[in-house]
Amino acid sequence: MTEAPIWVLEDPRAGTAAQALGIAERLGLPFRVVPLRWSPWARLPLPLPTLLGLADRSAFAPPWPRLVISAGRRAAPVSRWLRARGARTVHAMRPGLGAADFDLLVIGAHDRPRPAPNLLEIQGATHRITPAKLAAAATAFPELAALPRPRVGLLLGGPVRAEGMDPGVAARIAAQAAGLGNSVLATTSRRSGPAAAAALAGALKGRTHHLYPFGGGGANPLHGILSLSDVLVVTGDSISMLSEALMTPAPLFIADPGGLGPRHRAVADSLFAAGLAAPLGGPPPPPRAPLDETARVAAEIRARGWV
Repeated sequence: MTEAPIWVLEDPRAGTAAQALGIAERLGLPFRVVPLRWSPWARLPLPLPTLLGLADRSAFAPPWPRLVISAGRRAAPVSRWLRARGARTVHAMRPGLGAADFDLLVIGAHDRPRPAPNLLEIQGATHRITPAKLAAAATAFPELAALPRPRVGLLLGGPVRAEGMDPGVAARIAAQAAGLGNSVLATTSRRSGPAAAAALAGALKGRTHHLYPFGGGGANPLHGILSLSDVLVVTGDSISMLSEALMTPAPLFIADPGGLGPRHRAVADSLFAAGLAAPLGGPPPPPRAPLDETARVAAEIRARGWV
């Protein structure tokens, strides 16, 4: 087997996997992606040491990596197992048991982590958006750049673990966002649902806008919306979308899609407290520079001499 000095443990949940992949990509070095897929019985509330819960363990053989990057509680036991075989371990999000058994823990301020020698506290979460991707997107979507400024970017998600956003809520958020500028660059997500997407389109009818519904044809303009918006409105159901929005200097407003749980409310509150965002409908947050927490994590790894 060819040696790969960096392994990324890929959780099957895309948002969780993106946190680990984003860190690895920002290191700018070759890495190997190791998919983690669990057996059905692994979902039972039982302790699962080492690799016992994995459906496929064939990828786990020497030579072992020098650095392992992982995210999420289900990847944590696998990362710890590899650390016992000599790897340095960087883990994003709370790992559950054995927090001291990692070389570096990357945890959002919203989780209120306890101070520890191996802790790096960040705002939001790591992700795969980079300054280079945003710069490229600024010229890749001329139809967005042609809309009048100030342009308001609207990223509409939906309630977590619910059947789509209430159409009335979607229409209200769209109307509030439209009041912040002269044009709206909007997109929906899987959680929005078709009824909310239709309500969004109706609320923007007669206003200068560009709407890309979830699953629409052509290139997804998400990066273009982020790079070309003068103001951003993001629903608070997605830690990833909020963290990606912070990569731009645009004032960030957080909209409540309804049904937010305590953790997502804690994320919004932490960004409000840090002056990085403001509730939609209130005064804007103070000016700020782009916040690139993924780059800060990569810089910390380099500073420690692990790559």
